[in-house]
Amino acid sequence: MLFSSKGKHRRPSKAVRVATLAGVAGAAVAVPLMGATGASAATTSEWDAVAQCESGGNWSINTGNGYFGGLQFSSSTWAAYGGTAYASSADKASKAQQIAVAEKVLASQGKGAWPSCGVGLSAASTGSAPAAAPQKQERTEQPTTRSQQRTAPAAPKRQAKKTVETPAGKKVKKGDGEYKVKAGDTLSTIAEEHGTKGGWAKLFKLNKDIVEDADLIYPGQQLHLK
Repeated sequence: MLFSSKGKHRRPSKAVRVATLAGVAGAAVAVPLMGATGASAATTSEWDAVAQCESGGNWSINTGNGYFGGLQFSSSTWAAYGGTAYASSADKASKAQQIAVAEKVLASQGKGAWPSCGVGLSAASTGSAPAAAPQKQERTEQPTTRSQQRTAPAAPKRQAKKTVETPAGKKVKKGDGEYKVKAGDTLSTIAEEHGTKGGWAKLFKLNKDIVEDADLIYPGQQLHLK
């Protein structure tokens, strides 16, 4: 809310509030605020529902997770869609200002900008003022709201190397055992240190899939001990 009543003064009308604001900060400030309350693609109650889902309805929230305000804007999205004209980050802007920016995001990206929480948003209404184009193109892989982050696919895991290189430059199988061979190791010393029943012969048998010669094991190979 931009103003609130105090004492015995009644709450000023919308026209008075806008005129007062224009008198203080100039007509250029009043324009975006009026745009936020004009023709919308979604109702205030719909945005309240999104905020309830995204942030528990806290329009001033900043938990340090990289997303701000009731609708959980990332800093880059807030700036790209003109939010910094209101405040440096969404949590410092009013509810109406956050909704004004959200309308532009909705017109540009659709409900997918809030994939988990925006399912109830209305489609853009006929005759609505066209949303301003974002100030800069964002990287498509960067989630723009917190619910996009929750539904974004996880980055593929890097596959571990399956071979190790011998001093002679030959690649041999690495294995997946619990003991990692270090320089100077032999099957005998490993069996003795770890109390392997059956000694080196048992280790050789357990790891015959990667150890071709009982006298040749290499740093980095991973041997099964039992």
